[in-house]
Amino acid sequence: MAKSDQLQKLNEAAQFIRSKTALKPQVGLVLGSGLGSFVEKMQVEVSLPFHEIPHFGSVSVEGHRGQLIFGTVSGVPVIAQQGRLHYYEGHSIDSVIFPVRLMGHLGVETLILTNSAGGLGDGMRPGDFMVIEDHINLTGNNPLIGANIKELGPRFPDMSEAYDRQLLGKMAQVFQKMNIALHKGVYAGVLGPSYETPAEVRFLKQIGCSAVGMSTVFETIAANHMGMKVAGLSCITNLAAGLSSQKLNHQEVTDTAKRVEMTFGQALSNFVSEI
Repeated sequence: MAKSDQLQKLNEAAQFIRSKTALKPQVGLVLGSGLGSFVEKMQVEVSLPFHEIPHFGSVSVEGHRGQLIFGTVSGVPVIAQQGRLHYYEGHSIDSVIFPVRLMGHLGVETLILTNSAGGLGDGMRPGDFMVIEDHINLTGNNPLIGANIKELGPRFPDMSEAYDRQLLGKMAQVFQKMNIALHKGVYAGVLGPSYETPAEVRFLKQIGCSAVGMSTVFETIAANHMGMKVAGLSCITNLAAGLSSQKLNHQEVTDTAKRVEMTFGQALSNFVSEI
């Protein structure tokens, strides 16, 4: 997607969506692998499959439904992105961040990014949650490379508070009220689709990471570029390679997410109502 075409494509996608709903969303959510059940907490107005929306890609990963859902949670107008596009699927980086940019284009001010991640931190267990305090982008890429689209944001966006501290504090309070343990840490964003080697996991721990996954960092950069406030939440679906006796597979990821999806959905719903 040429940089010069992106704004036009965002306008066309936004025009299509506005022809389907008059909802003016304040909060956007991206729901990771197996975590799409949050939508059951919504008063849904309309659901739009990705393939119906102009210039959207389609998902191919198990656990990702592939639709934008518009509605309210506790009276708050929201967009929920049920499933996401990954760079490792062969999508361009512009396509990966297109949904987030579209949310910003539609007026979203607060973005909640969720993912399934491998746990690196001491004491983490499958089914735990981790609020993302910061990230390290180890993909070797950046969605802002190339000509800057000044209508979206500045050439050199500040990333000193990529994940809004006030939002992270509210998220911690929600989990505390629900008596759910919540880890805090740094998310390592890698390309995938292969899982990390034990040596890579040892390296990630040495540089201060607590969880690792194959998403989120591009979306966070794009959202900060547009001035959105970002909150990040990882569901620890497995321990990273070398930290347990089990070999890794995606079925474990989706099974663990399924096991905690009701708790996850309720916590997110409570968090949205606090924003």
